[in-house]
Amino acid sequence: MRPWRASIAAAWAAALGSSFAAEPAAAPRHEPGAPQVIQAPHYGDVLFHFYQDRTFAAITGLMVSQHFERIAPHDEEAEVLRGGLLLAYGLHDEASTVFTALIDRNAAPAVRDRAWYFLAKLRYQRGLLAAAEQNLSRIEKPLGGTLEEDHQLLRAQLLMARQDFAGAAQVLEALKGSPTAGLYAKFNLGVALVKAGDTDKGQALLDEVGQTSAPNEELRSLRDRANVALGFATLAAKKPIEARAALQRVRLSGPQSNKALLGFGWAASELKDPKLALVPWTELATRPHGDAAVLEARIAVPYAFAELGAYGQALQGYQDAVEGFEREARALRESIDAVRAGKLVQGLVTTNPSEGLAAFRGIDKLPEMPHASHLAPLLASDEFQEAFKNLRDLQFLEGNLQRWLDNLSAYADMLENRQRAFAEKLPAAEAGRGSAKIAELRARRDALAAELERVQAEADAAALATPRERQLLERVARGRQALGDAAEQGGIVEKADAAEAAERLRRAAGALTWQLAQEFNARSWEAKKAMRSATIGIAQAADRDTALTQAQQDEPLRHQRFAERIRTLGERLLGMRPEVATTARAVQIQLQDIAVAELERQQERLAVYAAQARLAIAQIHDRAQFARRSDAGSPAEGAR
Repeated sequence: MRPWRASIAAAWAAALGSSFAAEPAAAPRHEPGAPQVIQAPHYGDVLFHFYQDRTFAAITGLMVSQHFERIAPHDEEAEVLRGGLLLAYGLHDEASTVFTALIDRNAAPAVRDRAWYFLAKLRYQRGLLAAAEQNLSRIEKPLGGTLEEDHQLLRAQLLMARQDFAGAAQVLEALKGSPTAGLYAKFNLGVALVKAGDTDKGQALLDEVGQTSAPNEELRSLRDRANVALGFATLAAKKPIEARAALQRVRLSGPQSNKALLGFGWAASELKDPKLALVPWTELATRPHGDAAVLEARIAVPYAFAELGAYGQALQGYQDAVEGFEREARALRESIDAVRAGKLVQGLVTTNPSEGLAAFRGIDKLPEMPHASHLAPLLASDEFQEAFKNLRDLQFLEGNLQRWLDNLSAYADMLENRQRAFAEKLPAAEAGRGSAKIAELRARRDALAAELERVQAEADAAALATPRERQLLERVARGRQALGDAAEQGGIVEKADAAEAAERLRRAAGALTWQLAQEFNARSWEAKKAMRSATIGIAQAADRDTALTQAQQDEPLRHQRFAERIRTLGERLLGMRPEVATTARAVQIQLQDIAVAELERQQERLAVYAAQARLAIAQIHDRAQFARRSDAGSPAEGAR
């Protein structure tokens, strides 16, 4: 009466086979290790967005800056960052191209080693294990910071993938003391050692992880996984007491609790204590049916009653299980209908919005569904999570395309206003143009330059006199002229007065000449400075006139190029929107197909367990009939 016990062996294998744990997938680090000085401001802006988890802004800004060659001297590091972001978004082909190009062009050794690592990670994700191992073998030196721990964890994953558990254990042994990867390394090392045959050491490590203090949910979940793995490993080794000790440390409300309760019951069963097994199985049987452990508990409970000889309770338990399975099958059909109607995907999108590309974000909230418990194993699967992130990314891109189209409309309006302003201001600019005036100014400047050269050559201080000084020079000249005229006309002027007037004029002229001589050098320098300023001003005016002439030819063409670019980009965006929308619909259908396939698998499991329950019911009836016949035949045998 234990036809389902084969499934528990599969559960033990699954508990160990799927137990390899890695640290949460982090975004590719720009430069692990010591801080770096960022010399390119545009690259610093990219890193700012990257570390703020605005990865779409980071990768688009990075690609624009690379296009305009604004990243130097961080070109190679920027390529590693771009390749890592592409890889995180699932763009494996593009990421592979980036890393391969880095390697082919002989980048710096540290950059090349990181490229080999990311390329190996990419190929591991795509199932190319041999190529991934070959890439890792090309890494020459330890990678910086925590990236080296990721490198070693990936190496251990590859070794375990090809069943080299001893080799994986050797790699993980070196990571046990790491403050960041130590617990994961110990857990994985324990699993590897168990699979390699060193069960005592492997179980000891799992036991150590299973009893470690866990300050956060992530480590508590890892601790539960370690205890479940240890429990099933010791069950497989026929150590039910040790299995119970490990499984009872698992939280009753954690994601591993169903497996723990199931294994706890089987440990009691191995101890030949079906009454004790009833406690965890009864608790487990009351939980939602989405988990295979719960379904098995529904028939494990009557099995325990049968082992206790309570055939009536066992029969009732099996009958209740069959009825429950039938109800669950109907509920699954309702869930399948709801999924095909689009309620699941639409509800997930509504309850799990995203402001950007969702490369590093999963599903946080469940939508309203007829039977939400059916969704738990589905939403936990990588296939569904990745497809849902693709859908959310496509919807984000669809919204982004619309924003870009709106921006293009704004640019078109700006261009129209610019064209209008140019047309309105052009006549006034034309009227203010002065090619003839500029030529006249040049001629005047040349004449003044020649005059200044003469003044300096002849030391003609009077030529640089101020207006006031010119008036004084003229007065002196007029005074001398008046005295001369008076002497020629024979005017009645006393000799003493004439001599005094002449002396006064001589002194005034001498003072004025001395003053002009004193100021000549300074005024000459100022004149040359003014001449240089005039030359520069005339040249600038000529340049502006030339620029205006050129603008009359270039600006309309520039406006035309802008208009053409806006039109071309608009057509591209309009052409991309249907493609994105079509792809989003295809991904939505893919999500629905994944969900329906999972629910149909649950239906198949229900059918198997229902068949086992009906077989058990038939066996109980057969046993009862055999007992009645035996009781009826006893007197006749005595008569003979």
